[in-house]
Amino acid sequence: MRGRRRAGCATSVVCDAAGRLEGMTTTLAIVGATGKMGRLFGEIAEASAEYEVVSRLDSRSALDEMLGADVVVDVSVPGVTQSVVEFAVQHGKQVLVGTSGWSADRLAGLRRALGDPPSSGVVVIPNFSLGSVLATSFAAMAARFYDSIEVIEAHAATKVDSPSGTAVRTAELMQAARAARGPVSAPHSDQRARGQQVASIPVHSLRLAGIVAKQDVVFGGTGEVLTITHETISPSAYAAGIRVALAAARTARGLVVGLDALLDLDGTGASGGGAGAGGGSGSAAQSAPEPENVSGQAATATSVTS
Repeated sequence: MRGRRRAGCATSVVCDAAGRLEGMTTTLAIVGATGKMGRLFGEIAEASAEYEVVSRLDSRSALDEMLGADVVVDVSVPGVTQSVVEFAVQHGKQVLVGTSGWSADRLAGLRRALGDPPSSGVVVIPNFSLGSVLATSFAAMAARFYDSIEVIEAHAATKVDSPSGTAVRTAELMQAARAARGPVSAPHSDQRARGQQVASIPVHSLRLAGIVAKQDVVFGGTGEVLTITHETISPSAYAAGIRVALAAARTARGLVVGLDALLDLDGTGASGGGAGAGGGSGSAAQSAPEPENVSGQAATATSVTS
């Protein structure tokens, strides 16, 4: 059952005085519904009284099939994600993106497309795993103290893009955190075996059978090496983050990038949302700005779900 719209609410639901959603159903259109993440989103929605999937789009679907939903979930493929999101934004839809293909330049264009002030919101999540978000946060913290940094990311052989969006996001946030120190030390970067430089940080991609997702961020210092590792063992690791992101996508305004923008990582309670919160807003986007003019931008990916 769907509720009525009140001023300040992003979707067709009943909201309380603070503008939060009050238990009525939010309808979803899932683009890429036949893929692994699309099926997981569908399962999570079906298990919740808060959501109803009203449209499942695949590669043969017309984009206007999404228009009957409150929130468009894009878990398609890198080659089509931009057109999907642009179509949804043009029609004033709330959007949650979990697909590769969003470089910093594309994100900047998306922010402009949303307008000022924005009338709708797009939440872009490079990785729905809470552990991955924490590992990226730890890496950004450590990056301020080391000049020798490299990233090794591994995914299943079926993953078509590299480097992963998570690796790109991690590198960009590390460079933003250490902006005063300048680029990292990356000797012999002209050699192809040294990986692709993202925000001056070498990123090495492995695509192997038997792997879900793993990332190592390696920091070299005088007489020591620090490695921050996160490994996804099962896609079920994404479920908690998906619930947080779905809640945020219902009410977001403007562009929100990263699950970290929706979680209270520093314990101050100043996040845009959380595991039990009603969602993120434009303030969440403002609290986690995208790094500008990052050197060595990745060519194809900033947002991915694994």
